[in-house]
This record gives sequence, C-alpha cells and structure tokens, in this order.
Amino acid sequence: MLMQTLQPDQPHIVFLFSDTGGGHRSAAEAIIEALELQFPGQTTYEMVDLFREYAPPPLNKTPEIYPPLSRMPAAWGFGYRQTNTPRRSRNINNIAWPYIRRSIYRLMEEHPCDLMVSVHPLMNTPVLRTFRDRRIPFITVVTDMVSTHAFWFDNRADLIIVPTEGARQNGIQFGISPEKIQVIGLPVADKFCHEQEAPNDIRKKMGWPLDKPVILMVGGGEGMGPLEKTAHAINDANLDVALVIIAGRNRELKNRLENHLWNIPVSVYGFVRTMPEFMQASNVLVTKAGPGTISEACICGLPIILYSKMPGQEDGNVDFVVNEGAGVWAPEPEHVVSTLQSWLAAPELRWQAAANCRRIARPQAARDIAAALAARVGITRPE
Repeated sequence: MLMQTLQPDQPHIVFLFSDTGGGHRSAAEAIIEALELQFPGQTTYEMVDLFREYAPPPLNKTPEIYPPLSRMPAAWGFGYRQTNTPRRSRNINNIAWPYIRRSIYRLMEEHPCDLMVSVHPLMNTPVLRTFRDRRIPFITVVTDMVSTHAFWFDNRADLIIVPTEGARQNGIQFGISPEKIQVIGLPVADKFCHEQEAPNDIRKKMGWPLDKPVILMVGGGEGMGPLEKTAHAINDANLDVALVIIAGRNRELKNRLENHLWNIPVSVYGFVRTMPEFMQASNVLVTKAGPGTISEACICGLPIILYSKMPGQEDGNVDFVVNEGAGVWAPEPEHVVSTLQSWLAAPELRWQAAANCRRIARPQAARDIAAALAARVGITRPE
C-alpha cells in the first residue's frame, strides 16, 4: 500500500486498485504523479489493493489467480460475455455482498478520505453500497479502452471517467446518466509524454543496432499471447530488422528466448520499467491488445501490430486501432510477418500509421484526470 503521511489541512484521496494485470496499478500511479506535478503538496493520497488487503479468502488470492486464468482465453471470454449485463452484474454483487460486506466496511473505517477513486471494475458497486450510511465523493476511472464491462458502471458514482467515446456509449447503454460520464483518456506515466533521449542514443545505451528497424514485441506483464511463436516466425523470415522482446514476469519464456539461436539481432528482457525509452527507440510495436500499451504506443507515435487479445475485454481495442488506422490486426504469426514485410517495402505505410497514432493519442489524460479530482476536493493549481 502506497500512502503519504496524512495532513489535517489537506484533502486525502484513496485509490482502490488491485494487481490483476498491470494496468490498474499503473493508472493509479499515473494519476498520482499528475497530481504531484500540477498540485504539489496540496493533497495526500494512498493506494489500497482491495483484494490483497481486505478481501476474505479465497478472493484475497485474486492477483495470484489472474495470470493463469488470463492464459485461458476461451474460458475468459465465456465468463466475460455471460456476466456482461447490468442485471447479471447486479446479481453477482448481491450474491457476494453478505460474504464481503464486513471487509468493505472495515476498508471504509480504516481509510477515511475526502475522495475515493476506483480504477478497478469489481470494486465500484460493493464500495458504493456502503454509502447508504456515509457519503464522500466517488469517482471511477475506467482502465479498459472500449469494451467496458458492466461491472465498471454504477450510477451512484459522482463521475465516471472513460478513455473513449465507445466506452462512454457503453456506460449510457448500461443505464448511466450521460452527464456523469466524461471522456478524458487513459492515464499513462508522464515520461511517455516527453522524449528523454534521442532514439539512437537509447539504442546505443541498450546495445541495439542503429542501422535496422527495431521491432518491439510485448506480451504484457505476464508475457501472454503467442509471443514466442511470432518471434520465431519473424526470425525464420530473415527480415532485415532487430527484435526487442519483453517477456515480462514469464521467466520460463525469457530463458527459452535467451537460449534460442537467432538469425537476426535479438535482445530479450524480463519485466522492465524503461518502457518509454523502449517505445521511443523502436519503429514498430507487436503486442497483445492491452489498453495501457496501446495508449502508450499512440503517445509515442509507434505503429501497432496487434497479435492477440483477451476475448470480450479487448475486442473493442482491436477495432479502435484498426478503424483509426493506427495499426493492424494480425492474429497469426504469418500475418505479423506479412505486415512487417509490407511496412519495410513501403515505409510510408508505417509512417502513416505512426501519424494516426499521434492523432488519436491523449497525452494529457493523466493531468486532466488529476484536475478533475482536484476540483472535487476544492484545490486549485498554484500560481
């Protein structure tokens, strides 16, 4: 739990998140960073992992259960579709409430605040249910890009911030008052929004080739998707490129990639905290359709090849990228290879995709969300 020392004369903000995937934590951290940049010293805050710190067993193991579950896309997609209606999500919350209510009330007692912000879909309705007895402002920051589940939306929230117009329309369809939903964007870390070093300087530092296009391959924090198979297909095609592969926390995958005999220059990494530099020094991104990675790539002007998705949850992300001309959907390794071949033969196609990425990017999202939170607790930007 990240927490500042409470100051009686400063508004205190509690961020509810959980490490079920990397996007929830990083979104909360990006908003906190933006608060510090724009309103330094004017708020205190803390991040609370509701599952790990408060959920009763076995729900407290959700962050550990998520990685293996996410590697079963068919089961994930089935569960997503079967629960994605207001009635079904409401029934699930009603069934769970008697089991979790003591934990939720304990959360509220132990974390008094002036504003509560949720960046996780499963936390909104249970927490808002306690507001029958007390009332503080509650804001939901949706961290899915387009295909937003019904769990995100509860009309008792004071404000629901979404990344795209498609997500806003989902909320309205699920019964949210239109005036409560605001399209701002997905919050990402400030360092993605500013080029720290020239791309070639980053490449020199990393030991990457300077004379070849760099293809950055990402499988999310858990190294998901057909990353290994796709990397081998690119290698076997003998494309005139360099591969940078991020295996995330998947150590077995990282070891296999490091021990493979490659025909082209390949650099393999585990979980990294230098993704802004990696993206700024690359020419193409090959990734699963995670919302955070897509948003970061758009800000960096990095054209996108999407090679896998979480069914249901990330379907809309693929449509968004393709329809905006920011990238392509290539679900098979041979599709990835053919796209790279066409982009290498006609680089203007890649440049146009990069331009479209920048057009749809929302680099100010974290700062705009921070401003919305600040307005709710009555603080203003210093002169």
